[in-house]
Amino acid sequence: MNYLWGGMILVGVVYAAMTGNLGAVTDQALASAKEAVSLCLTMTGAMAFWVGLMKIAEKGGMVNRAASAMGPILRFLFPSVPENSTAGRYMATNMVSNFLGLGWAATPAGISAMKELKRLQKMSNQATDAMCDFLIINISSLQLIPVNIIAYRSQYGAVSPAAIVGPAIIATSISTLAAVIFIKLRQAFGRVEK
Repeated sequence: MNYLWGGMILVGVVYAAMTGNLGAVTDQALASAKEAVSLCLTMTGAMAFWVGLMKIAEKGGMVNRAASAMGPILRFLFPSVPENSTAGRYMATNMVSNFLGLGWAATPAGISAMKELKRLQKMSNQATDAMCDFLIINISSLQLIPVNIIAYRSQYGAVSPAAIVGPAIIATSISTLAAVIFIKLRQAFGRVEK
């Protein structure tokens, strides 16, 4: 992938030099760098706000209650994971964070869940079905509030940045439903986890 991007940049610079547009490329590179810094600052603010809210919810016990309420869902999706395991708690925290659109807060819980799932397995160098299923659910990521997209839309001057909420709920509901169907079909007809 690095070679692909490097090659595209090189071709673009060579083409700009050959057509006499090298100055325009330089101007756009500098403008894009400025815009990237501005976007990073906006996203950092949004991230700090939402991660802070997640910490308040965690300290208030809301995350633990939501994770406990997810027990039946976790048992349905991941039958091979022991019911009261640490992996299940991390998986639930990750899923709740993703549901609230807090991908930044979900990532540490997802990594911890994968570490715990790895600890539960017998073969150290092979991903288990539970690990693969968790990754699929994590990627499909049902979201109630798409914080990242709202922040991007706000940064770029959208009249109504939150107008994306409805379509995002529909899209992520469909992707998560497809993920659940795939997982259950694989569990029903796929190989049995050892």
